[in-house]
Amino acid sequence: MTFPNTSLQDWENLVQKQLKTDDLYNLLNKENLEGITVKPYYDSVEKPLAALPKVEESTHLVSEFSSEMDENVFAVLAHDPVHSLSEKTIFYSAENILDDLIFEGDNNYFSLIDVFNDLGEHSETYQYGFSKVTMDVMIAMPFKRSVCIDISLHQNAGASIVQQLGIALAKTKELTEVYGKDILNKIIFKVAVGGQYFFEIAKIRALKILFNTYSKELGLNEIPYIFAETSLRNKSLNDAENNLIRSTLEISSAMIGGADAVFANDYKMCEQSELSAEISYKQQIVLAYESIINVFEDAGNGSYFVEDLTRQFAEKAWQFFLECETEGGYFEMLNKGILQKKIYEQGIREQKWVEEGRIKLIGVNLYPKLEVRKSTEDMYSPNKIQPVRWAEMFE
Repeated sequence: MTFPNTSLQDWENLVQKQLKTDDLYNLLNKENLEGITVKPYYDSVEKPLAALPKVEESTHLVSEFSSEMDENVFAVLAHDPVHSLSEKTIFYSAENILDDLIFEGDNNYFSLIDVFNDLGEHSETYQYGFSKVTMDVMIAMPFKRSVCIDISLHQNAGASIVQQLGIALAKTKELTEVYGKDILNKIIFKVAVGGQYFFEIAKIRALKILFNTYSKELGLNEIPYIFAETSLRNKSLNDAENNLIRSTLEISSAMIGGADAVFANDYKMCEQSELSAEISYKQQIVLAYESIINVFEDAGNGSYFVEDLTRQFAEKAWQFFLECETEGGYFEMLNKGILQKKIYEQGIREQKWVEEGRIKLIGVNLYPKLEVRKSTEDMYSPNKIQPVRWAEMFE
């Protein structure tokens, strides 16, 4: 049986007829806060991307450390020194424990201790924008990745995806200016994954492109190590069950985007328990063992939509990075108050969309619709980068 050839114009004519419009693109266009062009549909991609590899063959599913944790947990997030573990991957997050760490046998250790000062305070300690004393100590330790660049703070403070990616690159450049290009294979990026499913997949992929492009400028071909955790920004005190759904989608987008390790923050913002921590972790187990999405090298590759988003994010973030360099770099922008103001303005725009119902949070501003109790001015500061949850306005 032979089917007639159907052109793109044929499809457009049919859709226009069904939607009773002559302006298909304007009708289906959906505004976003990222300044990204999103088409109503895609039939091709302008510049196909090669598969974007990750460092780990299989994404680590990270659990909060507990003495009672299941023996089948192979990766843990620890805030205190842990001992007597074997064949585990351990991510440490607290600087005050460095003096007490013991590196045992066949475990793999990673540092999630952010050495950067995100307050923009010039001092001997932070003369490079980061603590060189802390850096030197951690580089000397047997971490597989010892230098953490944390941009989760910026996401939770309201920074756009373009700003987050540009900041990641600007921080990377600050480090290479002091330690040289060999520091690149010691870096681990900590990112927070928000609720814009396909945008967040593209964010992870764009970070890979940006880091690899920057490393090539230095004569290397490095792949970034990415630790992704669920965002706190779209979570609510009053609606834990919806928090769980949101964080499941966030973990999914991180895995599909190609993160090397994923961690789900406790979906209960208050009254957390061992059970809620276990449930939060087992979201990852379900996704990994039921959907098997943690083993693909680049599951988003070949999707016209995701490819186009990835390219746009990478290009816009590179331009933001160049703007940072024009101002003297990441730390200098902080010192001048420029970066705080940019993130503040983006966070305010985003919060207004929540207040107006253009960003929908079920159980907060939709089903039921709670009353506004705080103004955006009460929640955000133009002088400080600080985490703010959308739902705080209603709590």
